[in-house]
Amino acid sequence: MEPDWKALLRVLRAHSATFYLGSLLFPKEARKGAWAVYAACRLGDEAVDGEGGGPEALEAWWAGVERAYRGRPLAEWEKGLAWALERWDIPFEAFLHMREGFQTDLGPVRLGTEAELLRYCYQVAGTVGRMMAPIAGGGKEAEARAVKLGQAMQLTNILRDVGEDLGRDRVYLPSELLKAYGVRLSDLEAGRITPEYRALMAHLEGKARALYREGLAGLGHLKVGRAAIALAALQYRGILDKLRLSGYDNLGRRAHLKAWERALLLPKAFLAARFPPRPEESP
Repeated sequence: MEPDWKALLRVLRAHSATFYLGSLLFPKEARKGAWAVYAACRLGDEAVDGEGGGPEALEAWWAGVERAYRGRPLAEWEKGLAWALERWDIPFEAFLHMREGFQTDLGPVRLGTEAELLRYCYQVAGTVGRMMAPIAGGGKEAEARAVKLGQAMQLTNILRDVGEDLGRDRVYLPSELLKAYGVRLSDLEAGRITPEYRALMAHLEGKARALYREGLAGLGHLKVGRAAIALAALQYRGILDKLRLSGYDNLGRRAHLKAWERALLLPKAFLAARFPPRPEESP
């Protein structure tokens, strides 16, 4: 049975212009698989942060994931995921780890180390890379690179949303780094962007860019969807460019790309798809 693709598309368009634009560059069947996976993941995120979100909503979402994997879907997004599971070997473990990341977001967030930060980035976004790799025709090497790309994109989100997350009692910046760079939480809560804070942001920006380089080098291991994945990654990396140009002013505003800036990245995405970069290169 075909899922209601229009319903799944509404989820995409409502929550991510970046992903929707990139998905159009997949071949038809793989595009539907990407839509199905994204809708499932996005609705998990909404179960935490959306209207009515919380532990019960998250468990209801998880029950839907399990129904899809058992081949007994109910909601349209579950039907979409079940449809994808009939065609690709999407690891259940990736959803399990994603759930752990969403559970972290339910309560006040305080991370201690950079390793914990990267683990969280894997849980909520690197897992998406694991889910998308088989749809794009990639094997284990592609999956490992896709995890890096997902981590890079989530780390970009975190750097973009520091101020917004503070308002939700979430501090993803590791306490060990705050201490090492002499950044006080009270300064962040007061909206003060200090030289020490800029140095910390530059450090994490460097980590994200290294992850983008490693992740984009995996494009050559994919059979389909190279341009789609490259475009999504380049759009997110463009947010880092905006953030740096603003002097890391992310406590009171949110860096973003305009529609024309997204469009200008299309040629770069096609170039990266045709000539995948090596880890030391950057498209």
